[in-house]
Amino acid sequence: MAKTNPGRFFEDYSVGDVIAHAVPRTVSGGERALYHALYPARHALYSSDEFARACGLKASPIDDLAAFHVVFGKTVPDVSLNALANLGYAEGRWLRPVWPGDTLCSTSEVIGLKQNSNGKSGVVWVRTRGENQHGETVMEYVRWVMVRKRDAAAAAPEPVIPDLKPALAATDLVVPEGLDFSGYDFALAGEAHRWGDYQPGEMIDHVDGVTVEEAEHMMATRLWQNTAKVHFDATLREDGRRLIYGGHVISMARALSFNGLANAQMIVGLNAGAHANPCYSGDTIRAWTEVLERAETPAPGVGALRLRLVATKGGEPFTLRGEDGKYLPHVLLDLDYWALIPM
Repeated sequence: MAKTNPGRFFEDYSVGDVIAHAVPRTVSGGERALYHALYPARHALYSSDEFARACGLKASPIDDLAAFHVVFGKTVPDVSLNALANLGYAEGRWLRPVWPGDTLCSTSEVIGLKQNSNGKSGVVWVRTRGENQHGETVMEYVRWVMVRKRDAAAAAPEPVIPDLKPALAATDLVVPEGLDFSGYDFALAGEAHRWGDYQPGEMIDHVDGVTVEEAEHMMATRLWQNTAKVHFDATLREDGRRLIYGGHVISMARALSFNGLANAQMIVGLNAGAHANPCYSGDTIRAWTEVLERAETPAPGVGALRLRLVATKGGEPFTLRGEDGKYLPHVLLDLDYWALIPM
């Protein structure tokens, strides 16, 4: 009897399956230090306990995307170990801050399946929830993944494609309890721009770039236990190159967006996301943002911005798709999210 786990293939999933993912993980201040070592992350709320306390929180939480990576990484051995590509995200919500000392675990429900026309792979949709040690859901999201079939001759399941929201409404967002930006210190945060300074349709070039290196990518995949084979084993791709983990691109682009969006402190909603083209070691990531929407929240001094964050590896800023409607070759990431910002 085999003792090792070859990972699930497309025919191993059924709609309604609930998967409890191993292994629980306790996060600490070391998580933040490693996250900030990997990315030029400087948002004040995630950098300073004193700044966070002045904003009504008990301390500085673990970075929103670091928490996402921990929850996501748990799912990889059961969802995307044999993935060809992680295709997209929807309906993501951060429901509670994650604090140093919290223990996180993840569960996923299979909510959709569709075999590809080539018969060699299929798309699997899952809704994942991350919980803390108290059984409280700290975040949830939907993602869909293209997964290899073990046997191309295996019968295709009846297609089930979930009906997902194109975007979260502002009323779907959860503001952390106690958050109060009415006394916000713009000087310490690094920029003077507030909610009312951003207009829908505005485009922001974040100017800076970071060249991705193989070593930091491997540190990120190991840190968050994203053991997808295409990130670890170069022999599994015809071109012999390891794909850079998509979460690495997301965090790098978010960190770069500090220049122009330093006060977009907390990500609380993930509306949509696509890893448009592969990223490899040696690529230089740049980023730009389009402001899509503004909304007020019930919390004192707290507004919300819906933002489209685009990561590229060259090309002109603010270019996204060609005349055929497909992403241009230099586009790496197209991410639609909600962030909290002082009014």
